[in-house]
Amino acid sequence: MPQAISIGSGIIPFGSDFTGIFNGHGPGDSGVIAADGENLEGGVGLIAVNEGGYASTIDETGGILAITTDTAQNDNAFLVAGVFSPRDGKIVLRTRFKYSNVDCAIFVGFSETLAIGTPVMPAEFDTVTMTYNGEGGIVGFNYSVSGTTDDFRACMGNAGAAISDSSNGIRASATVTADRWIQTEVILNEDGSAECWLADCSQANALLMPKLRLVKRFDTGTLLTPTDVFHACLGIENRSANARTLEVDYFAGSGGRDWRY
Repeated sequence: MPQAISIGSGIIPFGSDFTGIFNGHGPGDSGVIAADGENLEGGVGLIAVNEGGYASTIDETGGILAITTDTAQNDNAFLVAGVFSPRDGKIVLRTRFKYSNVDCAIFVGFSETLAIGTPVMPAEFDTVTMTYNGEGGIVGFNYSVSGTTDDFRACMGNAGAAISDSSNGIRASATVTADRWIQTEVILNEDGSAECWLADCSQANALLMPKLRLVKRFDTGTLLTPTDVFHACLGIENRSANARTLEVDYFAGSGGRDWRY
């Protein structure tokens, strides 16, 4: 969670532990995600393709937001915050989440391109190949059931192609199981370099926080452009004609403030 930082400082915090009440827009209720997105709390927005719904999870502790896609294949939903630019200071995103079924795709990290009305997965993995969508920069983790081997993969791309030494992504060797917590921390530095950290709940008992592991530090070759602007985002996209649910314990981080003008 971001520390309490006074407005007017050089660091802009965002995020939520989702301890509020979100049951007004549960799946099947009359309230659904609006076509142009919804504001939640802590400077976090929610956007989706073909709507979908969200609600509080009430049978688990700690404050959990359950986001459910609509039912058409490749429907998706994203938590978003920003935009932020590395030139203004390091950008950090921390998340803890799980998903209801493995037949889905996940992206968590930063994306320069993210349409509010029809969001598209910034990076997608199919068989053995990572595809970078959009014209802007991307860094973070991708998971997709469409891969030959299911895993979370650290990736960095720009203008539709891999950059740095991302190639087709770097495996996290995570335990990929539905309804198990994944923690991530993605850091985008002032020089365009980045770090991707991940932990899964198989690494800890019920009383210990899993230890984040550095999956990849992108700091060689071509890096992201520090003057570009990026959305912090966490999204799920179904890979079957069925609604799929992303449960989020927290989505939080911080970016820098532009003092140049």
